[in-house]
Amino acid sequence: MRILLVEDDRRVAAALSSALTRRGYQVEHAATVAAALSAAPCDLVLLDLGLPDGDGTDLCRELRRRSSRLGIIAVTARGEERDRVLGLRLGADDYVVKPFSMVELQARIEAVLRRAAHTAPQRNLIEAGTVRIDVGGRTVTVAGRDVSLTRKEFDILLSLARQPGVAVPRERILLDVWGTTWADRHTVEVHVGSLRGKLGDPTLVETVRGVGYRLREA
Repeated sequence: MRILLVEDDRRVAAALSSALTRRGYQVEHAATVAAALSAAPCDLVLLDLGLPDGDGTDLCRELRRRSSRLGIIAVTARGEERDRVLGLRLGADDYVVKPFSMVELQARIEAVLRRAAHTAPQRNLIEAGTVRIDVGGRTVTVAGRDVSLTRKEFDILLSLARQPGVAVPRERILLDVWGTTWADRHTVEVHVGSLRGKLGDPTLVETVRGVGYRLREA
């Protein structure tokens, strides 16, 4: 998962980037409105409202105009009720007032990402190589053979199949399937092992060392 951190205080940005990276997120830092608007696509924006080249509320409005599904959390020292209400009305999904704990921020990030995942459009049928997934019916076939999976196994496969050929971090799988990134990573390994056995071809789900797993495309 990619997070765009929009923060003009370099020390605060460095500390937040380090903490978020340790939790498995990919973090890009932008210190200005201009840098934020030209940044690569991301899953969520942590947005400081006090920026040197413009007001963060205007940036929030523009980011929301560009994408209705982008997660936006205002992270700011502006704690007045009118500031919180304005930020939310302009499109922020949540509002965190400095100072805050990483435990609180982590929980808010997960909540926003869960909401975004639930509102994302669902493809009814996903095909990756020999794997065919009926999302609505929650059925799976491999090379035409029906495969019976548990709910967790199906959700793991679906998380990988949405981006076939792309390495999906363990943290992303934990969030998609368990709704948190704090669960024991060994849990993912156990379920992936079972999933591989049921698919009948262990090479369909590849381990990407230091990252997570990838569904083979062909």
